[in-house]
Amino acid sequence: MVERLDVGATLDSLPLWRSAEEDRPAIRRALRFPDFNAAFGFMTRVALRADKADHHPEWSNVYDRVEIVLTTHDAGGVTARDVDLANFIDQVAADMGGR
Repeated sequence: MVERLDVGATLDSLPLWRSAEEDRPAIRRALRFPDFNAAFGFMTRVALRADKADHHPEWSNVYDRVEIVLTTHDAGGVTARDVDLANFIDQVAADMGGR
């Protein structure tokens, strides 16, 4: 099993992320892109990386907005896998005009 991390400490290293919900340990980020094409392109890049890592985000997309929640379900909270994916998401979002 993967080791759970403290959400507060995790958020210290991920300044663009927030605690997802009070009733479960997860992190979230809301992003806005220039248009639907950029948002969908961002999601495609993240999906390819997530599938390769076998670690999939909970997310939704409405036009230019993408909402993402990361947690490791089988560990019951946030793990290094979430931190790795969050860092990748931050990098791709910056490259694609996400804010």
